[in-house]
Amino acid sequence: MYKAVTQNISVSVKPSFLDEQSDPDRHRYVWAYRVLIENQGENAVKLLRRHWRITDSRGDTQTVDGDGVIGEQPVIAAGESFSYTSGAPLATPGGFMVGHYVMADPDGNEFNIDVPAFSLDSPHSIATLN
Repeated sequence: MYKAVTQNISVSVKPSFLDEQSDPDRHRYVWAYRVLIENQGENAVKLLRRHWRITDSRGDTQTVDGDGVIGEQPVIAAGESFSYTSGAPLATPGGFMVGHYVMADPDGNEFNIDVPAFSLDSPHSIATLN
């Protein structure tokens, strides 16, 4: 599990490789990732937008921007949480993702919340020491 806390908002991510949806012979590797967003602050927040940077093991990077997550722009009350599962395909057997969410407080002030960088590892990856 990977975790980051920004302005009393905790974001935890747990990736998992989906062998049944992957096809190494066709250079298709698929992961699911579960995200838990916990509002540890005193005010409700609304998740407005997402920004992802997805990098494969060759260093090729794609950027994904969009409204909300999984078609929703959830409002997360103080002391509450929101979770969802999404996925990412790559053409290589490994990579990583990192990003942020744009949130709004009750007054409409926007701020960014970090999503921790997390590794996309598969059993098809060749381990290297850095």
